[in-house]
Amino acid sequence: MSEDARTQQAGPAAGGTADTDLIYFSSASGYTDRFMQKLGLPAARIPLRTQQETLQALRPFVLVLPTYGGESGRNSIPPQVIKFLNREENRRLLRGVIGAGNTNFGTTYCLAAEKIAAKCQVPLLYRFELMGTSEDVDRVKQGLELFWKRQLHTRP
Repeated sequence: MSEDARTQQAGPAAGGTADTDLIYFSSASGYTDRFMQKLGLPAARIPLRTQQETLQALRPFVLVLPTYGGESGRNSIPPQVIKFLNREENRRLLRGVIGAGNTNFGTTYCLAAEKIAAKCQVPLLYRFELMGTSEDVDRVKQGLELFWKRQLHTRP
């Protein structure tokens, strides 16, 4: 996929608005970005650098993010994600979380997604390792389709 096509699918590279139901963060390793590219759904990426302007979500969304901090679990939520969720408008539109992680880190596997789901009182929808497998991609696609259908039926 060309860089232009990836940027178009992923939305603005630094700041701006996100009119999509998937928003994600991927570190410089690019594992979460590779998963999102395999997923092939419209998504917006939270900027890599904390000094860049963050995104403003325009509609309800599911957040996909990796866990930082290894075995200690300290600072498990990437600071870029904290900055994004510190915008009350973004927190208000958050509907679910999908976590990426590394099972080598045991109890801290997908800890960032667990913490955000608990704090924001939204469901932890799925967990996958590193860049995910084709089975993970299929499960997330099917799960998101069902999740959004249910959301439509439960909105006031």
